[in-house]
Amino acid sequence: MDELYNHLHNLGFSKYECKTYIGLLKHSSVTGYEISKKTGVPRSMIYEVLGKLIEKGAVYQIPSDPIKYTPVPAKDLMNRLRKHFAESFDFLEEKLDELESERDVDVIWHIRNGNHVYQEMTDMIQKTEKELWLSIWEPQILAIKGEVDKLVEKGIDVFSVLFGASHIELGTTFHHNYMAPEVVKQRMGGYLTIITRDSKEVLIANFTNDRSGWAVKTHDPALVLVAEEYIKHDIVIEKITEEFGQDRLDRLWRSNPDLVRVVTGKRFNT
Repeated sequence: MDELYNHLHNLGFSKYECKTYIGLLKHSSVTGYEISKKTGVPRSMIYEVLGKLIEKGAVYQIPSDPIKYTPVPAKDLMNRLRKHFAESFDFLEEKLDELESERDVDVIWHIRNGNHVYQEMTDMIQKTEKELWLSIWEPQILAIKGEVDKLVEKGIDVFSVLFGASHIELGTTFHHNYMAPEVVKQRMGGYLTIITRDSKEVLIANFTNDRSGWAVKTHDPALVLVAEEYIKHDIVIEKITEEFGQDRLDRLWRSNPDLVRVVTGKRFNT
């Protein structure tokens, strides 16, 4: 029942309005006094609540003595609300867009909640028109794979570097094999994830094991360029590894103090 209340609340219903409407669905054609008793909504407030539900188009008033109330059928109410919200969104999208001043390209947005980061990632992917570049880890892939697959089906170019997900393909895919994912994760302090779209926007995120994370997002062309070049660099290194062998590349950096520092973030121990 709490879940029903939460969803109705998201549609603009107060706690007492939720209780009253659901109570009327269970006990149709009752007086205000009766529905107050059945739902626990205080008698001092029930008629105000019923009046608001009538204004919302959720309840009918039956002209009887005493006056009774009956709910608008749930399916009809949902259709009314869906139409009402769709009209409001269409209106606001048009009018607010007219009011919005030109966006500064150098603004950087900070996103602190892991779930919000996933939503921003999904939104970016859905807005892609020409090409998408990804550098992403296995724990994050499932959250965005469905949307990426839709882009591929539309013929939009997708290039991805995947860490620790050898069985998954996202567009033109390059699996990061030239260095153990654990080494990269330790240096990065988490699952560093990068998404750029259409050379216009970039999101750089870092996740921990429990889905929590943070991200920054920007349209700054310099940062978009750096992020794309980072991904392209990884792709080229991956192909070099494929050509010359992982062991050979591994020996190269592990025997060079400077490269050890570059790769692991730690000084070479002699």
